[in-house]
Amino acid sequence: MGAIEGIWFRTATMEDVPALNTLIDASVRGLQTGDYTAAEIEGAVGGVLSLDSQLIKDGTYFVAETEDRFVAGCGGWSYRTTLCGGDQTVGRELVGGCGAGVEDEGSRLDPAVDAAKIRGIYVHPSWARMGLGSLILAYCEGKAMEAGFTRMEMGSTLTGVPLYRLRGYRETERMRMPLPNGEGLEVVRMVKSV
Repeated sequence: MGAIEGIWFRTATMEDVPALNTLIDASVRGLQTGDYTAAEIEGAVGGVLSLDSQLIKDGTYFVAETEDRFVAGCGGWSYRTTLCGGDQTVGRELVGGCGAGVEDEGSRLDPAVDAAKIRGIYVHPSWARMGLGSLILAYCEGKAMEAGFTRMEMGSTLTGVPLYRLRGYRETERMRMPLPNGEGLEVVRMVKSV
């Protein structure tokens, strides 16, 4: 995947959290409306579809920003078992590892047998359909491969599935994430070997 003029990547820091939360909120509310109901989106914002700060602490979450430091996108990868979700996700044990939480070093994945988890890719609506999602995905995969992983796995929203299929991922399972407002959010487990 090539570069997009005017976009640079850097490792996210805890100081980025407010800007990342603003980006994620705008991304979810602006880009997920065709695949989820308003109630599902409302229940997912700030929970299932939110930032997992453990990725920032691990140094595996990245910011895609413009020359003037506008956060156009973000995404990461993980060597931990959590498949998807954010700091406030509920019910992770019910859906095969979705959701964020405190994970100890014993939860580290082994690159020889496990798949790295591609996590939390979001693009600002003003940068949608310009190739930024693909660029972030490729960047995250590259970082996971540098750590020795040859297989990737993710929990995708319905909106992301077409992009990830184009990038070589295949669907293995559909899950329904419980939301605090009583709704559920369909998430698709996808895998790829690189």
